[in-house]
Amino acid sequence: MDIFGVPVQALMAQLMIGLVNGCFYAVLSLGLAVIFGMLHVINFTHGAMFMLGALLSWAGLYYFELNYWVMLLLAPLVVGVFGIVLERLFLKRIYKLDYLYGLLLTLGLTLIIEGAVRSVYGVSGKPYGPAPISGVTDLGFLMIPNYRLWVIVASLLVCAATWYTIERTRLGAYLRAATENPKLVEAFGINVPVLVSLTFGFGVALAAFAGVLAAPIMQVSALTGQTMIVIVFAVVVIGGMGSIAGTVVTGIGLGLVEALTKVYYPEASSMVMFLVMVLVLLVRPNGLFGGVE
Repeated sequence: MDIFGVPVQALMAQLMIGLVNGCFYAVLSLGLAVIFGMLHVINFTHGAMFMLGALLSWAGLYYFELNYWVMLLLAPLVVGVFGIVLERLFLKRIYKLDYLYGLLLTLGLTLIIEGAVRSVYGVSGKPYGPAPISGVTDLGFLMIPNYRLWVIVASLLVCAATWYTIERTRLGAYLRAATENPKLVEAFGINVPVLVSLTFGFGVALAAFAGVLAAPIMQVSALTGQTMIVIVFAVVVIGGMGSIAGTVVTGIGLGLVEALTKVYYPEASSMVMFLVMVLVLLVRPNGLFGGVE
C-alpha cells in the first residue's frame, strides 16, 4: 500500500526517525523556553551548553571511564553549575535592560566557550563509541535501535516533568511570581536572586541533558551547538517564546514535519522549519501557543 506514491513501511520508518529528532528538539528547546519564560533572557549560549553536555559525556568516558549513565546525571549537573556562575557574574547585570543586551552578551559568551573548546579539541568530531543500550526492536515497519527508543522515552519524561513542575507545583508558582513581582515574593521570605540563578542553571542543564542523549549518535565537536541553536530558536519562536507546552509540541511536530518533507520533497527538508517560522511570525507573531499553557 502506498500513500501518495510512498510505501507505508518507508513512510512510517521516516516518521519514527522524525519522532526521535523531534524529541531532541523538544528537550533542547525546553531549556531555552524556561529561561526566556521565567527570566526574559534570550540565551544564545544554549547551543554551547548542549555541546558541553555532549563533550563532558565523551570526556567522562574516555578520560575517567565514567559510563553513560553516570554522565547522564553528572554532565547536566556540572553544566548547570557553570550556568549559575555565568548568571551570577554576567547575566544578572542586564535583566532590566532591553532583550538585545542579553542576546549580545550570550552570543559573546558562546563564542568564548566554543573558541576555548576548539583550541583544545579542534573542530573534528569525537566519536562516542557504541550506544550504551544495544540491540534493536522490530516495530513491524522498522527495526529501530533500542537506544533511540530510550531517547524518545527519556525526552518525553523530562518534558512532562518540567511542565508539571513549572505549571502545577508551588515551586513553579514561586518562579512565575518572582518574574512578575519579585519584591512581593521576597516579602514571603524567598530569596529571589537564588531562585533566578537556579532557574537559569536548570535551563542550561536541560540543554546538557539533551547533549548527553545525543552524544552516542552524533560526532561531538566544538561546533555541534552552532547547528542546534538555530533549530532551537526556530522551535521556540514557532511554539511561542516562554510557552513550555508549546515548545514541546512544536519540537516534536517539527521533527515529524521535517521527516515527511524528506520523503516527499527532499530538496526542501533543510529549510522547511524556517519556512514554518516565517509563516507563523507573519500570521501569529506571539507563536502558535503564545500565552497558552
